[in-house]
Parts: sequence; C-alpha cells; structure tokens
Amino acid sequence: EGTSPLTRGRNGAPLMLEFVYWVGMAAVAVNALTGVMEAERKAIDVMGATLVAVATALGGGTVRDVLLNRNIFWIADQTYLITAVVCGLAAFFLLRHREIPARWFLIPDAVGLALFTAIGTEAALQWHTPWLAASLLGVITGVFGGVLRDVLCNEVPLVMRAGELYASAAWLGALLLIGLQEAGVERVWAGGVAMATILLLRLAAIRYHLTLPSFPVKPE
Repeated sequence: EGTSPLTRGRNGAPLMLEFVYWVGMAAVAVNALTGVMEAERKAIDVMGATLVAVATALGGGTVRDVLLNRNIFWIADQTYLITAVVCGLAAFFLLRHREIPARWFLIPDAVGLALFTAIGTEAALQWHTPWLAASLLGVITGVFGGVLRDVLCNEVPLVMRAGELYASAAWLGALLLIGLQEAGVERVWAGGVAMATILLLRLAAIRYHLTLPSFPVKPE
C-alpha cells in the first residue's frame, strides 16, 4: 500500500496511472532543462549544473511525498532520478555549444509548472487528500523545484518576484482539475485541460504582463 501510484502506472495498470506516470516523467525532463538553463547563466560547472537540474526536477514532488507521508517517488522508481541526471547532462553539453536567449527559459519553466502541478494534484487526490489541501500540494509540486533552482543559483525565486502570474496560475489549474473531476469528467481529460489552462495562463501572463495586486514599492 505504500507504493507510489506513479510506479503502479505501468504494465497494464489503469489509463490514469499510465497518464500520471508519463506526464511525471516529462515534467522531470523539462524541469531538469530549466535547471541547467539557469545554471548556464551563472557559469556553473557540469557537476553543479547537474545537481541544480536534479533539485529542480525532483524537489517539488519530494516535498509533496514527504507531506503525504508516502514513498518518495524517485526513490520508489529510480527511473525519475536517471531521467533527471541524463537530461541535465545532455542539456549542459548542448547549452555549452549553443547560446539560448534568457527569456526562452520562461517557456520550458511554464511547461514544467503545468505538468508538475497537474500530476501533484492528481497524486494527492489518489492519496485521498481533501480537495483544498490537494490543490495546494499541486502548487507545491509545481513551484518548489523552481524555488530550489533559484536558491541554488543565488536568485530570488521566480514565484516570489513581483511580476506575471505564476503560483496563482498553478492554483487555478489545480482547482480546475478537481472541479472537472467532481463534475464527472474523466481524469485523463481533466488533467489535460488543467495542464493546458496553466500553460496558457502562464504564457499569457508573460506575453501581456498579467499580474496580481501587490504592495507598492516603498522608497528607501
């Protein structure tokens, strides 16, 4: 019973578990890429960049699993860890020979936010977590890897900066996923709609500078 639902999503398991498993793997790969992209801006060496990639890819899900008191997903199934390391190394050697504009970093980060928030929310629901807590665990899964990435790279975490919608987009998507499931929508479709919503909200926020109210900047 302690086995992660993510690892039971293969070899003939129900479609939803298959969906969660492979979306989770994609999220790990994408977040590993964002970790290396941030490390590249700081001229970090290959070992440091790989550690940043692994922390970014696995951090949010680790916190979620600790809070849910269940097996940590990448320990239960080391394929996630291998994916993070391999993608981190591949991204490092690719970025050494090809310069990518800094703003392009925001696109894979938005994809990772959407993927991890949806699977984090779904994983919490599978663990019979109440809906509000499940939505917040989805947000934690989506944003905490990025927090670790930015802290390790000596940056103010993206989620804490005054700017475009970020955690709020993730939370709206998590609540939408839960609401669609309560309305009887198939879990796979609900997850797909939630991920698309988070991604589109985040990209629209970047493009049109959509923000939430914030405290005014006070003069020194």
